[in-house]
Amino acid sequence: MGFVSDTVRSAARAAAAIVPPALLTRALPPAQRFDRAHPTPAITPPDAAIRLLVAPTNTAWQGWAAARAAEHLEGVGARTSGIVPAGGGFGFLSDQEVPPAEYRWSARWQRAQRRAVLGGFTHVLLESGRPLFGDAFARPVEADIAALRRAGISVALMLYGSEVRLPSRHLARLPDSPFAPGLWSATPALEVQARRMAALAAAFDGPVFVATPDLLLDVPEATWLPVTIDPAQWVSARAPFTQLDGPPIVSHVPSSAVVKGTDLIEPVLLRLHDEGLIRYSPIRGLKASEMPAAYTGADIVLDQFRIGTYGVAAVEAMAAGRFVISNVGEQVRGEVERQLGETVPIIEATAATLEQVLRAVVADPEAYRAEVERGPGFARRHHDGRRAAEVLSTWLTGSAQQLVD
Repeated sequence: MGFVSDTVRSAARAAAAIVPPALLTRALPPAQRFDRAHPTPAITPPDAAIRLLVAPTNTAWQGWAAARAAEHLEGVGARTSGIVPAGGGFGFLSDQEVPPAEYRWSARWQRAQRRAVLGGFTHVLLESGRPLFGDAFARPVEADIAALRRAGISVALMLYGSEVRLPSRHLARLPDSPFAPGLWSATPALEVQARRMAALAAAFDGPVFVATPDLLLDVPEATWLPVTIDPAQWVSARAPFTQLDGPPIVSHVPSSAVVKGTDLIEPVLLRLHDEGLIRYSPIRGLKASEMPAAYTGADIVLDQFRIGTYGVAAVEAMAAGRFVISNVGEQVRGEVERQLGETVPIIEATAATLEQVLRAVVADPEAYRAEVERGPGFARRHHDGRRAAEVLSTWLTGSAQQLVD
């Protein structure tokens, strides 16, 4: 069956390549059509000795962040390319934004992008195992890697989370895993995808980076590339649990409710809200530019209670100086302390212990304040791009570099 499927896809790709663009566009469902009259320009390489492209997903702004971090290194210029949902998605920045239909179906854009990349860049950080030059009919990413290397371009892999986190392993390790049977319809597909991605990483003979420490369990050959934010955007004049006009505000961003564990914790939060202990303020539907005000307006930020790690959202909340509560877990805490030399200043709670922890924090916030006040400094020291640049330096420049302020 796999052979037949691959053969059919190959034939479909070949057919799509010779179908006139106007006919192809009309044949596609409306949601997959692209604007042939206004094609996305191909990426423009930077004017630098080392020219890095980070593409093609820009997941959680981290492609853009990695590119800007790399530019801390002497001689490095960087660009990002990201597939952007209709309507612009969450509002993440990217040097090049490509509509998904154009990325998938536009042979014109794919050819132009291919010429620009192969002729203009020295390094490519390939995100999430996605094909760099479009993915019509699931074109394999290995073909793009081979093309990049034939052009003399150095390639590294960047993996962010669900594309490589193996559901069966995660479920065996964490009882509140989102991969429990019947909880998430995507789990069977994610199991297949994660196994394929882990095989790609294991066979890859270049650098492999992961965004969070827990993924080292799935990709043991990888290197942790800490997520990057701009801490200055999150500075708050108001310390949490000060200037209160009522109970403290507890915020939670259910960006992916099944992953964040919103279903596990929201009944507790609503009950404590009704009791008058807290004011529960879920954050929904905001653009990235609106998030700093939402976080700094809170006293406590709840991150996630199913995955067992910390990522961009928790770092942003730490940078804002909030009381951050989340299920980080022993493995991640140990890896952070080993690699960064200090503990992550997040208050630990599971879904089962959240009510107890919240009551303790609200009753005596001063007992936690010293730990919480390490948050902004922790974010600056490890997640402002300098450490990411250090991690990338050996691959990009041929030697490890330590950066200073």
